[in-house]
Amino acid sequence: MNTNKNFNLFWEDERVDGADKVTGKARYTAEHNLPNLAYAVFVTSTIAKGSIKELDVTKALAMPGVLDIIYYANCPAVPGYNPNAAERPKNVTEWRGHKVLYDNKVRFFGQPIALIVADSLENANAAIRFVKPTYESEAFETNFEKARLVPANLKAPIHYKRGTGNAVTPAATVEAEYTIPIEVHSPMELQATIAYWEAEDKLLLYDKTQGPKSTQGTVARTFGLPEKNVRVIAENVGGAFGSSLRSWSNVPAACIAAKKVNRPVKIVLTRPQMFSLIGYRPQSWQKVNITADAAGNFLSINHEAISNTSRYEDFREGIVDVSKFLYACENVTTKYNLLPLDLSTPIWMRGPGEATGCFALESAIDELAYQLKMDPIALRIKNFTAVNPENKLPFSDNNLKACYEYGANKIGWKNRPSVPGSLKENGWFIGYGMAVGVFGAGKGSASVRAVLSNDGKLLLECAVSDMGPGTTTSMTKIAAETMQMPIAKIKFKLGDSDLPPGPSQGGSGTTSTVGSAVNLACKTLQQKLIALAIQFAPAMSGLSADALEVKNELVLLKTDASKNIDIVGLLKLANQDKIDLTINSTGKTPEQLKFTSNSFSAHFVKLAVNAKDGKIKVLEVVTTGDAGKIISPKTARSQMLGGVVGGIGMALSEKLEIDHTTGQITNASFAGYQVPLHSHIPNTDAWFVNKPDLNMNDIGAKGIGEIALIGFAAAISNAVYNATGKRVNHLPITPEKLGFKVAKV
Repeated sequence: MNTNKNFNLFWEDERVDGADKVTGKARYTAEHNLPNLAYAVFVTSTIAKGSIKELDVTKALAMPGVLDIIYYANCPAVPGYNPNAAERPKNVTEWRGHKVLYDNKVRFFGQPIALIVADSLENANAAIRFVKPTYESEAFETNFEKARLVPANLKAPIHYKRGTGNAVTPAATVEAEYTIPIEVHSPMELQATIAYWEAEDKLLLYDKTQGPKSTQGTVARTFGLPEKNVRVIAENVGGAFGSSLRSWSNVPAACIAAKKVNRPVKIVLTRPQMFSLIGYRPQSWQKVNITADAAGNFLSINHEAISNTSRYEDFREGIVDVSKFLYACENVTTKYNLLPLDLSTPIWMRGPGEATGCFALESAIDELAYQLKMDPIALRIKNFTAVNPENKLPFSDNNLKACYEYGANKIGWKNRPSVPGSLKENGWFIGYGMAVGVFGAGKGSASVRAVLSNDGKLLLECAVSDMGPGTTTSMTKIAAETMQMPIAKIKFKLGDSDLPPGPSQGGSGTTSTVGSAVNLACKTLQQKLIALAIQFAPAMSGLSADALEVKNELVLLKTDASKNIDIVGLLKLANQDKIDLTINSTGKTPEQLKFTSNSFSAHFVKLAVNAKDGKIKVLEVVTTGDAGKIISPKTARSQMLGGVVGGIGMALSEKLEIDHTTGQITNASFAGYQVPLHSHIPNTDAWFVNKPDLNMNDIGAKGIGEIALIGFAAAISNAVYNATGKRVNHLPITPEKLGFKVAKV
């Protein structure tokens, strides 16, 4: 027995996987190699829409090292591609409209039309120029701004209406239109898949995916396999931001090729292909109308939106949803249309829908504040609500007022000029802006295996992946706190579909969902340890379970800590090598469903606009979050900093350019698509309320990843207006849009 152990809950917060990542020990999908590995590359279309009349592969097939070229004329049968519904695997929806390598239809510029498989990447790439397609082109449309003006192009809208209309004559009205171009995710790691048929009906995949279980299900359904016969490994994911929440064309293509050439096949997309083949934030148009009385009370909010989708799939997100509930308002109307274009399908991108919608809503509220001659923070506080107006449920917690207070004090809000364009320093106009972000705080189902060995080490396992936010660190910290044991003795294993089921990492729900399962698994371990102590430890024989607790790697008497037994000794005394259990944590309980759960943020920006050329320089950022209990301060801060970087890009530089005469993306590289550089990022203060939300879940933690970005573009836009007196509602904000003449290079 040992009474000298003293577990320190407030240990130095480090990344438990940091050493592996900075030393190169951590492996990403493309870094895996299998014996007899073949390499595959896509040949992509050079028209935007039409069909392939002929595909000449004769010369390409004769190139050195080429093993096969797969295209519509020789693609093997894929059960999930079968158009006969009666013959398709149940619930196959992944490839509706676009079955890679399977037909001769071209749906967008850059679509894969053939797959070259070779014994090396170099030989595969060398053969690309010898594949000769003959096309029959069709008329196409990629111009969002042109197409949205034709009502017949729009799909049936989704309407929402609350209230009976204004009974009071408004003292102020704002009505404005907002546009956001296509933005791409731009993760560091390229999309990649390695497929290996271990047997005729057994498939191993290394895949860059945010959801190993989701990919497992997709592939199993597509190829008519039992899920247990498909194993998906995603040990590390080098950034994704939503781009890897579904399987793209590289996944079935790798599986098809591996089966056809009877050896493992690796596909790694090129950087230009990352701009067209793995989704993007859709282009959007919005119109917001807000009215208020003289005191600043919102009388009505009307929010319309149109966003693009592809011709072959509908992609819809929650662009107008925030307007329904973020502020107190009795009269709310929303309308949302989809606009199909001859482009690839969009996908969720960090802050999906809400980032788009909050840009419009929070910009309009800022403009309304100027009309009312109110401070923008005061206007938001005036319309604060602790109850969700949409469903009438109270928020599980809402600490936005604390965020406002901290952010305003830290940024120096008192120095903000009340008259836009009136503060000038050394040839630069200075402006301050702020805006709010909000995202749903989800809690789903997850299973965790916990193995406590008689050497005192704890292994936790779940199939969830980690695309960089620090899931391994957060889960080990939750376990360390619950078990009251050193984090060095805990290992969290993830990224393998063979492990207990876990959710896809997206929607800021991983910590809440998997963390709740980890917490429950650890509490169950404690109960089992207490039961063993009562059964095998003489000093605890006959005691009730309620009289004992597990703390500092001991089972001890609550009223007398000197009466204890260490865990290692207890397991040896009980003649047990380990305690091995798997626990499932379900979604929200009936008590938790009595609340609406959201995470909130408030972003504050100080920036300068050059009076001569309109250059915009972000000087200072304070970003605040109300995300419940902060499990890992270091990784949480990193999430907020990432949102700042993404928000600066969204507001000031990022825009996918398309030549509408050809449908081709013209800036599919980091030379043309301008992401923020390190020099663009100012000193940033990231602050959290850090108040556990126990109405949300037992660990009190909510998501951070989405709120880090949502609202930030509006904060910059509002600061630009405060600096210049010029309102730019069409992202990105450039000197030209501010009225400056910029010399052409």
